[in-house]
Amino acid sequence: MKKGKINYACTECGAESVKWMGRCPACGAWGTMVEQMIAPASSQNSGWSQDGQKNQPQAVPDIEMTEVERFSSGSQELDRVLGGGIIPGALFLVGGDPGIGKSTLLLQTAHKVAEAGRRVLYVTGEESPQQVKMRAARIGTLSDRLFVLSETDLGQLEHHVRAVKPGFLVIDSIQTMFRPELASAPGSPQQVRECTLLLLRLAKNEQIATCIVGHVTKDGSLAGPRLLEHMVDAVLYFEGDRHHRYRVLRTVKNRFGSTSELGVFDMQGMGLVDVLSPSELFLSERSSGASGSIVVASMEGSRPVLAEVQALVTPTAYGNPRRTASGIDYQRVTLLMAVLEKRIGLYLQNHDAYVNVAGGIRVEEPAIDLGLALSIASSFRDVPIPMGIVAVGEVGLTGEVRAVTRLDQRIQEAKKLGFTKMVAPLGNVERMKDSVSGIELVGVRTLDEAIRLVVGGK
Repeated sequence: MKKGKINYACTECGAESVKWMGRCPACGAWGTMVEQMIAPASSQNSGWSQDGQKNQPQAVPDIEMTEVERFSSGSQELDRVLGGGIIPGALFLVGGDPGIGKSTLLLQTAHKVAEAGRRVLYVTGEESPQQVKMRAARIGTLSDRLFVLSETDLGQLEHHVRAVKPGFLVIDSIQTMFRPELASAPGSPQQVRECTLLLLRLAKNEQIATCIVGHVTKDGSLAGPRLLEHMVDAVLYFEGDRHHRYRVLRTVKNRFGSTSELGVFDMQGMGLVDVLSPSELFLSERSSGASGSIVVASMEGSRPVLAEVQALVTPTAYGNPRRTASGIDYQRVTLLMAVLEKRIGLYLQNHDAYVNVAGGIRVEEPAIDLGLALSIASSFRDVPIPMGIVAVGEVGLTGEVRAVTRLDQRIQEAKKLGFTKMVAPLGNVERMKDSVSGIELVGVRTLDEAIRLVVGGK
């Protein structure tokens, strides 16, 4: 039998090296390179069709199409993030910080799928069945179609899956699973990769919708090899501050739906509850009459979300001014402050700037640039922005305000929440101003024009 080779892999990012190093050359983590045995290639990894025959090349017109029907997860927010529901045979990965609510969400989903008539197998490698039942009793997820298995051996797990024949399978978590024929320890990049490959083959061949839970590293990315994200059909990140009650489930990859979708949940004593109107939630505690506060309209996938952007600009007491951003890309904040100083003439060199998106949500769309710049200018001049204004638009380096997509959906969301005026790029407004009623559309061509309109001043 051909012997396997030995190399070293980083437990944080999965980078591989032929020799041991104290620091990972890819992610820079110290002491994370571990030895692993590279097993020789096996025919078990070959692709097989559902009838047990080897796959053969086929012409595209000759491929038979079968109608695949999604089934609901029991949660409107989770269905939205997945693209409309769960597809049989799909393998999706859920990652998030410890204690954020991943296991609670998946246990609730398993219960609702079981109540809808499908058999569900919940495999836990970190907890005992008694611990899982304690959580299930607390959140009311006791279904006789929901089976719990405490197992980490993938060989035994495959045997139980074929015996139970579930329609939905949950693996919590992939870092605890191992294949005994591999010499490396559970959680190593090799074990994670090989276990995911086995689960992928099992899901596709048996048409079992499978969800695996993945740990995250210190920087918030999924632990293990990056290949893990390429192997699965969808990658979901569960975000939120454990000190806040709201959680956000975000899609970063989805082969069966759009990416960048967002689902919002409220963490309560009985589990996670869908938040069907996140804009109303994020704006519920907004204070009036304070400078540096404005509402922006962002598109999260197919959903418009209104969020409050807050800025606090104060004279610095040190030689180097501080720049802090929470919920917004830090580099975008510094870029817009440079535009404000160069194009508008706001002297921000000797001022600290603190920018925050209220509610714990993170927004990354360039369409929030205009609102972010207006909030900084408002705080710098200490002039409050009127409560009924929503801002949307991308700001360029020359100070121009560029057009955005799907302005009509943003307008409808703003109207629903009672806003009376929207400041938007002139290019968008000219095309649809005559077709909009119930809200005043104000088009601006430059950032200077927007500041004069909203904040005032020269």
